[in-house]
Amino acid sequence: QLHLVESGGGLVQPGGSLRLSCAASGFTLGDYAIGWFRQSPGKEREGVSCIGSTGGTKLYTDPVKGRFTISRDNAKNTVDLQMNSLKSEDAAVYYCAAVPSFCGDYFLSYKGSDGYWGQGTQVTVSS
Repeated sequence: QLHLVESGGGLVQPGGSLRLSCAASGFTLGDYAIGWFRQSPGKEREGVSCIGSTGGTKLYTDPVKGRFTISRDNAKNTVDLQMNSLKSEDAAVYYCAAVPSFCGDYFLSYKGSDGYWGQGTQVTVSS
């Protein structure tokens, strides 16, 4: 069975940090560009960041630039998202995904459901 599993979400105060991790089961993560998406109630899903299959390409949506860092360890079959200086507007369910695209603007704007998706992990930012 092929799937992705996210972990690391939780409750954090504004200004705090969290590290999300995405692990693959049943396939080799290193064969894919991987991205993080988020969705909060009443809002459309948005692409947050993506990383190319070798880690050489990294993109971020403007609201998280300078605060979030994506990384991958293909030997461990994982992709992480380090989130610093969290704001209330970062609160959402975060999903990792391997979609049928290279890491680029199309990847971050992807609205479909093709590829592999995790079940999501909740990030709550509140004092």
